[in-house]
Parts: sequence; C-alpha cells; structure tokens
Amino acid sequence: MDVEARKTLTRLAAGLAITAVAILVLLALLGTGDDPATILSIFSTRFLGIFIEAVPFLLLGSVVSGLIDAFISPEDLARIVPRNRIGATIMGTFMGFAFPVCECGVVPVVRRLYTKGLPMSVGVTFLLAAPVINPIVLAGTYAAFGFGTVLIGRFVLTALVATAVGLVFAFTARPQDVLQPSALAPIMGGSGQPPTLTTNLVLNTPSPRKSLFAGLLAALKTAGDEFFDMGRYLIIGTLLAAAMQTFVSQEFLLALGRGPVVSVLTMQMLAFVLSVCSTVDAFLALAFAGTFTTGSILAFLVFGPMVDIKSTLMFAGVFKRRIVAYLIVLPFLFTLLFGVWLNLNVAF
Repeated sequence: MDVEARKTLTRLAAGLAITAVAILVLLALLGTGDDPATILSIFSTRFLGIFIEAVPFLLLGSVVSGLIDAFISPEDLARIVPRNRIGATIMGTFMGFAFPVCECGVVPVVRRLYTKGLPMSVGVTFLLAAPVINPIVLAGTYAAFGFGTVLIGRFVLTALVATAVGLVFAFTARPQDVLQPSALAPIMGGSGQPPTLTTNLVLNTPSPRKSLFAGLLAALKTAGDEFFDMGRYLIIGTLLAAAMQTFVSQEFLLALGRGPVVSVLTMQMLAFVLSVCSTVDAFLALAFAGTFTTGSILAFLVFGPMVDIKSTLMFAGVFKRRIVAYLIVLPFLFTLLFGVWLNLNVAF
C-alpha cells in the first residue's frame, strides 16, 4: 500500500468515525428524557476539558519530532548499538530517550535505521517501546496521573512487553524473513532504488547535514504537518471519550470496567480503535480511571502506543504482512496477560 493510499484510507476512517460520533450524539439527544441543551452542555464541557489538557503535549511532541527529523541522522545512533543480541535488544527499549517520537514518527526512523544495518530485533523493540519510553510521554503521564502506580506501571510494563517481543524476534527470525526488501541493508539484499517521494527514507546514501536555519525551517514544517495530522485523531478520540462519559450509563461502565479480564480486553480494543497519539493518550485514560480497573488502564496506555489502526498501516511499509500480524498479536497477548495478572494479584 503506497503513501497516498494509506493517507486516503486514514482520511476515510477519520470521516467515518466523526460521522459515527455525530450520529451517536444525535440519537442520544433525541432518545433521552433529559433536556437536550443540558446534555449537550455536559458533553461540550467534558470534551473541552480533555482536549485543552491534551493539546499542549501534542504540540510539544510535534516540535520535538520535527527537530529530530531535521538534525539527527540514523548513523548517529547506529554506531553505539552493542553486538550482543540481548544487550542490543534491551538498548532498543530505551532508545526513545534519544529519539522521543510517537508511534507515527517512529516508523520511518526505524526503517531508515534498518537500511543502515540496525539489528532487526533492536528495531522491533524500539518501534514498540519508543512511543511510551521517552521524556515527553513521561511528562504527559505525570501531568495526568501524578507520580504513582499508573506512571511507574506504564513504563515498567512497556519495557517488559517491548523487550519480550524483541527477544522473540532476536532468537527466532532472520531479517530477510521479517523485513520488506526496501527496509533491508544493502549487504542483505536491500533495494537500491532511486530517490522518489515514497522511497527517499530508505536510501542507503547518508543524508547531508542541514544548516541551522534550514534545519529549523524544516523542523517547523514537519512539526506543523504532524500536529495537524495527529490533531484529527485527538479530536476523534476526545469526542468518543466525551460521548461515552455523557451517554453511556455509569452502571453499564462499572459492570464492564470492573471485570478482571473483560475490562482489559475492552480497553485494549478501545486503544486500537481510537489510535490516539501517545503524547496525549494519558488524558483520555484519565477519563476512565474512576470506572475501569487499574490493570485495564495500564493495558490501554501500554498497548495503544504500540499498536493501533494508523501504525498498523505504517508497519506494512517496513515488515512483511505476516510479521505485521505478529506485531499486533504478540504485544496484545503480553499486555493482556500482564493486565489480567495485575487485576487478580495486586491491590491498588
């Protein structure tokens, strides 16, 4: 699937989601016995409360992503990767502190690093961990939940899940069986196709360093594009969260959100469908904190940044199709197991 096709598909999905929310709101207003103006006021207040808290972190994440795109080359990081498979995979878990990018920005970075010879398992671990284990998401999660169980649990569980999946790839798969030809290093048969709009990220030729002024201009342009691109996902997610709080009965949510297994499954599916940027998803999770179990909240905050609708489409440009399925199923199962175990064994 090429870039334009993916963009068209994401726009269509966004339009359908907004339409679905609008229909939900309209039906709720018509079907309830309460005053529609009062319900609409409650819905608007909850929407704005979530949205206004989240926007600054989306903006901050977009700016940092733009600076990384303009001034840091993959070669700067690839030189320091250990040769030991286990050590390299563990290092990939914490590379987000050098490349603090969200789940959208991390995919082209990983693809470029692969063409420079980055070990395949390191890229997988970095791909899954970086959207959470980076300073921007740390700040956002702290702002939403403070220092405590959710903040610590999110980073510990993300590290465990990402490292576990990376080690599975490190000891059971070869790069030729996992990566698309365009994402392989030249020594492993990677393509040397000429630069185009869709292939300039996978060329083996080192990117020239930009001057400070040119780099800042490029960073601002990238940041602006990412902010407006990700903004629509934030709006859709905020609409859905506000609609759920306003129109779904608390009794139903309590019954759904208190089950040790069902609550985790529900929040994982919600995270996949909402596809909210990891820099702001903590504020959406906060809206469910009083209703759902802590294990399910952590599942939302761990699984969502690793795998969602938009990142799944982007994975197809780096990995072979069956590997994309593994990159969905393995994090899903690991997160489910951790979330259910926490609900059953740990008192919060």
